[in-house]
Amino acid sequence: MDFYSWGKALHLIAVIFWMAGLLYLPRLYVYHSSAEPGGELEAALLNQERRLLKIIMNPAMLVAFVLGLYLVGINVAMGSLGLWLIIKLILVFGLMGYHMVMAGDRKKFERGERPRNEKTYRILNEIPPFVIVAVVIMAIVKPF
Repeated sequence: MDFYSWGKALHLIAVIFWMAGLLYLPRLYVYHSSAEPGGELEAALLNQERRLLKIIMNPAMLVAFVLGLYLVGINVAMGSLGLWLIIKLILVFGLMGYHMVMAGDRKKFERGERPRNEKTYRILNEIPPFVIVAVVIMAIVKPF
């Protein structure tokens, strides 16, 4: 059995789920930041945000990370360690930090706080697509 190919496939699937969440969560925060505190919409958004993080995003990030370490190990063993991999890892750790910031904002929303305004979340929502484009280019094209 080709464990490397299976590892790449499962890694990519986990990354897709994780990215979907990273794109969707700030969009929920856009609506949440303007929702009436204590209202019905806020209660629904809190539930959606919690479930998105706990059921989809956190497990997907963990699986992507573990399988990514496996793939890095194989690349290092094959002598395929290059600048492309270092850049990719820096970008991935940046996305993980972004994930943690968004998860922290969810906890603030649960406490009734409004950590950022709607406009800020609209801007933050634009970060993951640019980063993932660079990650994919590093992983597939390996320009460095």
